[in-house]
Amino acid sequence: MPFKPYLSILTCCLLIASCDSDDFGISDDNLMGLIAEKSSTGSADFFIMPASGDYAALPNQDPTNPITEEKVQLGKLLFFETGIGQDALNPEGKETYSCATCHVPESGFLPGRIQGIADGAVGFGDFGSERITLSQYAEEDLDAQGNRPLTVMNVTYMTNTTWSGAFGANDRNVGTEEFWVGDAHINQTGLFGLEAQNIEGLETHRMDINEKVLTEYGYAERFDAAFPNVPQADRYTKTTASFAISAYLRTILTNEAPFQRYLKGDEDALFESEKRGASIFFGKANCISCHSGPSFSSMNFVTLGTRDLYEVGGLKTSADDPRNLGRAFFTGRESDEYRFKVPQLYNLAQYKTFFHGSSKTSIEDVLDYKITARSEHPNVDDSEVALNPLNLSEAEKKDLVNFLRNGLFDGRMSRYVPEAVPSGNCLPNNDDKSKADLGCD
Repeated sequence: MPFKPYLSILTCCLLIASCDSDDFGISDDNLMGLIAEKSSTGSADFFIMPASGDYAALPNQDPTNPITEEKVQLGKLLFFETGIGQDALNPEGKETYSCATCHVPESGFLPGRIQGIADGAVGFGDFGSERITLSQYAEEDLDAQGNRPLTVMNVTYMTNTTWSGAFGANDRNVGTEEFWVGDAHINQTGLFGLEAQNIEGLETHRMDINEKVLTEYGYAERFDAAFPNVPQADRYTKTTASFAISAYLRTILTNEAPFQRYLKGDEDALFESEKRGASIFFGKANCISCHSGPSFSSMNFVTLGTRDLYEVGGLKTSADDPRNLGRAFFTGRESDEYRFKVPQLYNLAQYKTFFHGSSKTSIEDVLDYKITARSEHPNVDDSEVALNPLNLSEAEKKDLVNFLRNGLFDGRMSRYVPEAVPSGNCLPNNDDKSKADLGCD
């Protein structure tokens, strides 16, 4: 069997040894049949992700932003480049943070703590676990968001972005034009979710493509290569930077996870416990009813009744934060209140927190919450929770957790990280404390 990080081999072996395989095993043929039955195409191949470099096969591309190698390479650099942090509120923050400050690859492309903070904090700790706010910044001036962000892995399967799905003129937002105000005014450009969000994100996170970035750091020639058909007057902007970043993000796929190899015919890619867990995921637990796409996400918005970020110590947020309303933050509709986008499920082994409010800290906690199906939110009644109580044995829960933690874990996400960025700055953070934490020269 292949070595798999994060797997408790002793637990798995003891579990298998103590169980009758006739009672707890599942044949590969039966499992593949179950997976095919629960797909939207009638084939298990539906869940196979394309190769990251097979650009034509990546779904949900904005037709105005076809993916090219030059865009992907530019976007990869920009995502980790602290040099574009040019518009920090105070001099102490300038060029100290990047997109990857809050989307840390080793933490599932998420913050390594309950909340991401870009401009206004220093330090990295272990995989983004430590951020210390600067005294020069009042809390309301921090670049911190009221929800834990969604991961940028597998976002090629996402049409409208953020927990509320506010960004993008396409898919779920067709017919919502009356709500295209505030940050969502960018939808009036007609762009898809990623492109729209990243234009606004560069502004929100105080980043810029200025003369220093273009000339001193040498990005002008990279923009030239990526956007040769864009007039020079429009070539070096937050819009083209967003297009490059969006192209890169669509390539970040967990397509080397054991479950992906299993789908492609490697029956030894999953341990027996993980196969049993997969059968529970697709069968008894029916997780697939909500997490229905190839990345086990969907563009549906559901009520789970989990706590908000302010309740677990989040900064620059409160009980009155409109982002606590989920989809209704965008639409203003009472029927959308407390409904949040269904997230993807790969690489949960690296997540430090779960749900929009970082209210859970382990896969086991998430599973227990979902099978209990009772709200912990004061404004959400148990009857509104989009789950049904589920009776799983301890052995079944362990198998399901093994599938989620190990079967869906791609341990080689470093392939999406550049070795260096053109500025020569430390990545993903460039403040003195982060440089010490990261071992940068």
